[in-house]
Amino acid sequence: MKTKHWVAFLSLGAIWSSSFLWIKIAVQEMGPITLVAYRVLFGLLFGVVVILIQRTSWPSSFKEWLPLLVLGVTNIAIPFFLISWGELSIDSGVASILDATVPLFTIVVAHFLLHDDKMTVPKVVGLLVGFAGVVVLMSRDIGASSSSLPGQAAVILACVFYAGSSIYARKFTENTPGIFRSAGPLVSATAIMWLGTFFLEAPVKVPHTSIVWIALLWLGIFGSGVAFILAYYLIHEIGPTRATMVTYLFPLGGVTLGVFFLHEELTWQILAGAILIIASLAVTNWKQREI
Repeated sequence: MKTKHWVAFLSLGAIWSSSFLWIKIAVQEMGPITLVAYRVLFGLLFGVVVILIQRTSWPSSFKEWLPLLVLGVTNIAIPFFLISWGELSIDSGVASILDATVPLFTIVVAHFLLHDDKMTVPKVVGLLVGFAGVVVLMSRDIGASSSSLPGQAAVILACVFYAGSSIYARKFTENTPGIFRSAGPLVSATAIMWLGTFFLEAPVKVPHTSIVWIALLWLGIFGSGVAFILAYYLIHEIGPTRATMVTYLFPLGGVTLGVFFLHEELTWQILAGAILIIASLAVTNWKQREI
């Protein structure tokens, strides 16, 4: 990857690393559907502001809108809800580990559906090493976590949707301006989630604490608006498999913040997991003959 790709990749990892924590905070005060409805609304408002500042015209034909609306359902509404619902019964650390299965699903599907994102020895080895690093990194917390099978299954299903959506985005949004790759899907996601809120979680809850407002604004502006611009950029620049490896940074970012800002213990699991994850990124980006 080029320097600009690494900057986007690490920025996306930093933003999404904190999402599980903010979801865990917000879901204590409101239902998962309402949480996602606020999140995508704030993300959409951010996108609209950027579009107005740039004076960019919205897509004018249904053909241009269709893939964006589909992604709003498959890449935002459904997986966001599944992860938020799952975190009602599982810890955020467990959710971040399960979310690291996204590139494992992606590499299999991409191999058969994309001509330029095939399985290679470095990719396969890198993905497996990286996933091992995530497991080692979080191994100390897995046994102490309170988890439920339905909650874990919901997060894994969300990962399947993420994997499929990344490949769909690569195939059908290549000529779409970057801001619309982010804002366009948020249109259908916002409509669906607010309908779901009014029908399934009425009356609509308004956050009462400042920390929940901060969580929703962060998840909307950064975790949705900015993050999807970066995510779709990487999908088209370096391919879905490498782009989805950003999920390996989620638990690494979380525990690193804990060490530096919360004075948590620096354990061998953190060091070993970090080494494996960094090694996986290096191995995956080696050029190798396809298999």
